Amino acid sequence: MRVRDIKRDARAALKGQWGFAVLVSFLALFIYSAVPIVIESIISGGFWDFIYDETALSAALGYILPIFLFPILMGHYWVYLSMVRRENVEVKGIFKPFTTSLQYWKSVGVSFLVNIYIMLWMLLFIIPGIIKGIAYSQVYFILKDHPDIQVNDAVTMSRRMMDGYKGKYFLMQLSFIGWWILSILTLGIGLFWLVPYIMASTASFYENLKLESEKEI
Repeated sequence: MRVRDIKRDARAALKGQWGFAVLVSFLALFIYSAVPIVIESIISGGFWDFIYDETALSAALGYILPIFLFPILMGHYWVYLSMVRRENVEVKGIFKPFTTSLQYWKSVGVSFLVNIYIMLWMLLFIIPGIIKGIAYSQVYFILKDHPDIQVNDAVTMSRRMMDGYKGKYFLMQLSFIGWWILSILTLGIGLFWLVPYIMASTASFYENLKLESEKEI
């Protein structure tokens, strides 16, 4: 597994699909970000004053809502994995985790569990938390390939698959630093291309990691 090969495969998957990739990423991230803001704005408008402290409720929802909206990001991951596999992709693919209640709650559950695990490791020190975050990074793709797997088993599977590959994953993400700087210099415009590139590369990394894991069995 070489980073340049993974990124080359990502670019090949995006060839002729850049417009679609920009659209699907913008839509997924917009929904994930905008819905909590809208709900918090409604609450802070004072309508709920007679029941709750609006400040406390708004703050609580700021932490809770992203977890319940995480399936939209899960679908985002799945679309890019399908793209890397050269499968047919559609914008509505980002809503795939909402298809059944089981898929939805598994998406919510894995988001909650991974964040809890990372937070607990962060209590020890920041570095262990980052390492564990990388170790659990494949769990979202695993749920697509193994829809019947238990949430905690998916986390364990990701951790085992990433044994010996965490440094490679970190280097791959670090290789985008120049793109991040360019995105900042273009006032965020570059993100329209950077996010799809990172997502496709991350999906390609999983696909290569899966092949490496199968070789070891």
